[in-house]
Formats: sequence, C-alpha cells, structure tokens
Amino acid sequence: MTDGLPMAVAEQGLPSRIRIHEVGARDGLQNEKTVVPTALKAEFIHRLADAGLTTIEATSFVHPKWVPQLADAEELFPALGDISGVALPVLVPNDRGLDRAIALGARRIAVFGSATELFAKANLNRTVDESLAMFAPVVARARAEEIHVRGYLSMCFGDPWEGSVPIDQVVRVAKSLMDLGCDELSLGDTIGVATPGHVRSLLARLNEAGVPTAAVGVHFHDTYGQALSNTLAALQHGVTTVDASAGGLGGCPFAKSATGNLATEDLVWMLTGLGIETGVDLPKLTATSVWMAERLGRPSPSRTVRALSHQE
Repeated sequence: MTDGLPMAVAEQGLPSRIRIHEVGARDGLQNEKTVVPTALKAEFIHRLADAGLTTIEATSFVHPKWVPQLADAEELFPALGDISGVALPVLVPNDRGLDRAIALGARRIAVFGSATELFAKANLNRTVDESLAMFAPVVARARAEEIHVRGYLSMCFGDPWEGSVPIDQVVRVAKSLMDLGCDELSLGDTIGVATPGHVRSLLARLNEAGVPTAAVGVHFHDTYGQALSNTLAALQHGVTTVDASAGGLGGCPFAKSATGNLATEDLVWMLTGLGIETGVDLPKLTATSVWMAERLGRPSPSRTVRALSHQE
C-alpha cells in the first residue's frame, strides 16, 4: 500500500474503466430525518465533483409530501450551475416532475420503477403495469427533448413483503422499462439480499431478453455485507456502471429493512486494487465523507473512510 491506496494488481476479464454513478446527494440524504440545508447539499455536490466523480445524482422532483428532504430541488439545482463536465441527473416520478426538471435545464433524468407489486404499491401507489404506463409519456417526452433517461428498477433480488423475486419477473419488467425508451437501466438490490450467482444469472437472462450489458448499471445495498462481491460479479459480466453513495449514506425510506448503499470509497478501494480506472481521488472523496459525517453528527459507515481517516 502506498499513499493510502492499495497496490494495483490487474485481473484479466475485467473492464479497464468504470463509471461511478454517485447517489449520495439524493438517495443518500433523502432518508435523513433532519432537513439538510440547501447550501450544505450544494457544497457536498461541489466537493464530490472536485473529488473526480463525473455523474452525481443531484436531487428529486417528487412531491415534497413524500420526500420532504428533497423539497428544495428548485433552489438546489440552480446552485450547481457552475459545475462543468459533470452529469447531474435528477429523479422525476411523473409528467409534473419532468416539467419542473426541464424548467431548470436538467439534461439527465431518472424514473424509478419496481420489479414487485407490493413495493410498487408502497412507493408509487400503483401496480407495476400502472407505473410503467405513468412513465411512458415521461420517457417519450424526455427523449423528444434529447434528455438522457435512466430507468431504476428496485427489488430486483428480493422484496421485504414478497420474499424472493423470480428472475423471469425481473426480466419482464426490466425489458418493459427499456422498451419505453430508457437509455440505461439500474438494477437495484434494495434490501441487500443478492449474492454473486444470482447477479450473474439475472445479467445473463437480461442479455438473452435483448437488454445489452452496456446499458446496465448495478445498485447494491450492503445489508448482508455482499455489495462488493456482487459488484465484482457484475464487473466480471462486463458491467461498467456502478451506483454508490459517498460514505455509505442512505437506504430506502419505503423499505424498512434496507441499510446503506455501497460506499463509494469502498468501491474505489477495490477498483484501484484491481487496476480499474475511476477518475476519483480517494483521499479527497474520503475527506468529503468525513466532512459530511461531521455535519450529520455520526461517523461514516464506510470501512474505507474509517480506515483512512482513523475514525473509531
């Protein structure tokens, strides 16, 4: 180990570069019970950009009643206008959310679907098919405006109410989401129950259904300590987009058993050791997560942050 980084030992069959889709500012903070000031969120995103992250999910244009933490989207997004060379996607649930995003000049959006009926009902108050029908005009209009669209699919590996989720069921909904016109699909392990063989099987079945690996990203939670092993399985399959959250912030407000996202620092540590480029400055990113943890009043759950910053 040198300069706080692991020795790089490349492994055959892995991508040479990974794009990290940073979700800490949106998915990470949306669960916080105390409202985080807009200026603090803006500084967090600026610091993440300065650490080399090139895709940073900024906020969500959902109704404030559902996610009060993100009620300041109209104030926050303009405060990021001086960040150049960084994609700043925003979550939009419906046509009204898209209107708000377009009005502020957003060029990348995401819709958030579910592979299971009970979570679709809890999260969107709709069935899976009703959710897809709601997304259809949003995706079509975004594409007409040449806005990049990401489709999130939650509960791909397990659901707290329905239990195990059949792979065929996930593939059907994923393919339907992509058929709407999404540019990219993010597979969510919302409660962290995936294991590597399950990951490989789902990715293979998606390929068989016509969803190319190049269009797929993975979003793992670390509930059972499997997020990094699942990520490695996805990389071995050829996935090059990985969602992660600075400092391991976040979970899911509608899935009570969901713990934190994969920590971006833990991901970067592993990728650096594998000789995979990310463009991320790990010491800067660690310092950012320590800074945010101090403001939230608790230590970061990221093992890498704790090790590099000597947190107890």
